[in-house]
Amino acid sequence: MIKVLFVCHGNICRSPMAEFLFKQYVTDMRKESQFLIASKATSSEEIGNRVHLGTKKILDKLHIDCSSKRAEQLNENDYYDFDYILGMDTYNIRNINRIFKGKMDKVYSLLDFTDHPRDISDPWYTGDFGKTYSDIMLGIEAFYKVLVSKKLV
Repeated sequence: MIKVLFVCHGNICRSPMAEFLFKQYVTDMRKESQFLIASKATSSEEIGNRVHLGTKKILDKLHIDCSSKRAEQLNENDYYDFDYILGMDTYNIRNINRIFKGKMDKVYSLLDFTDHPRDISDPWYTGDFGKTYSDIMLGIEAFYKVLVSKKLV
């Protein structure tokens, strides 16, 4: 089983969007039984809160139910529990590094798997959930291709 954890600052916008989009993606590929997929936050600010309305609207349009999701905080044990820890931006990666006390060989930026690595901007500040959706889809499609190329799926 491939265990994938998406991480952003609050776990209400980008990382849950990536979590649910990737779950749908692998389901569409009929590979869902090969994956455990989750998301968490580097901060404690939103712990227990539901997915942001902007993310929920995107997922609702795709008929993806995220109603049971509540923000959770990343902890040091997550390093051992997951195979791939995918941060949304450089700031998240720095915080992941701090939480994991320098153990970073499983940590990647989601868009590092694409031909145009960059941060996924935070729609909490930009309000542009559509751009976030596009960037996340680009990242998860590229990430999945890497897994296929490694013959993991």
